[in-house]
Amino acid sequence: MNESQEELEKVYVDLPNHWAVGGESMWAKSLGNNLFEICNAPFYAYGLNWGDVVRAESAESNLKPEVLEVVKPSGNKTLRIYFAEKADENSQTEYLKTLKQFKVSYERANDNLVALDIEPDADYDALCDKLWKLEQEGILEYETCESRVQNKFDDEPEED
Repeated sequence: MNESQEELEKVYVDLPNHWAVGGESMWAKSLGNNLFEICNAPFYAYGLNWGDVVRAESAESNLKPEVLEVVKPSGNKTLRIYFAEKADENSQTEYLKTLKQFKVSYERANDNLVALDIEPDADYDALCDKLWKLEQEGILEYETCESRVQNKFDDEPEED
């Protein structure tokens, strides 16, 4: 672990309505006074992005601080892509390299799920156009990660 990683800690987001998980932990840098800067792209949460400053508090000292609100947005955006089974690791790497021109960095959750972090001055629309074309070719699916529910980081609840 390098020096900057030693300063990071995990914060938690509760996601009771998410289709895949019940919650997500993310790396963050403590700024003091229950403020943290998110230091990775979320894989499941909505409305959170790399570099956002959030307020997070822990109900008990043995629990990770839970993210309660975004205090200062970073301007970054998050997209998630799910590669189709036909896209092997080598072809995935090539597709991801082509996205670098859009000021994108990425992190893998597993063999198929990748979170994209898009810089504030990137051409977001052109990136979405590129991903849409790849989706139409059956190479991947993508989703935008803006908030789904006001003041929450979760998906919308399923209707009965």
